[in-house]
Amino acid sequence: MREAEIRRLLAANLLCVFSVILTAVVPAFFWDGFTVLGTHLAWLCICSVCVSTLNIILHLVLKPNLSPKRSSFAYKISRFLKCCIYFFMSCILFHAIIVLYGAPLIESVTETFLFAVLLSTFTTLQCLCMLGPNIQAWIRVFSKNGATSIWESSLQITTMCSILGAWFGAFPIPLDWDRPWQVWPISCSLGATFGYVAGLVIAPLWIHWNRKQLTYKSR
Repeated sequence: MREAEIRRLLAANLLCVFSVILTAVVPAFFWDGFTVLGTHLAWLCICSVCVSTLNIILHLVLKPNLSPKRSSFAYKISRFLKCCIYFFMSCILFHAIIVLYGAPLIESVTETFLFAVLLSTFTTLQCLCMLGPNIQAWIRVFSKNGATSIWESSLQITTMCSILGAWFGAFPIPLDWDRPWQVWPISCSLGATFGYVAGLVIAPLWIHWNRKQLTYKSR
């Protein structure tokens, strides 16, 4: 396993971490009263857009899963449209799952959907950038020993950390602490964000420490 590839992964992940931090800091210079807690819905939108844009740009520049075959323009358009549909379906699915886990069904619909969009950005969008709209490839990557590259291993780690972070973020909501960050869905979205950032940092470090044990087979 080449050290240069791990360094590329680390640099890309740190850029994503930096972009998340900027979404909480930069808007305050242009928007009076902007805070992650006070204007949380706006921050959800800004964070989702910035992280999505950076992930797409990094995928186009680094091309971690570049296919050796040249694709026609029509194929690329079809693939892009499928990715858009898959992302929207992911938002709807996450929204439904979040409601089943106890989020308000009628009230706070906007808050719940924007949280679903953020969660889809941290998970589904990465899968679409890395694997495309190929469900079988997704199943392979998230099965045991299914990753075929360090990029797919990083995808596994960041996705699971994001979902676990969102899940752990729900624990303080029912407690009677009366803190502003307990309002739905602040703690869950912050938990997902911290989980995503933690996954981005942990993934290259874990791969580096275990590089001698990791053997990838092309499939």
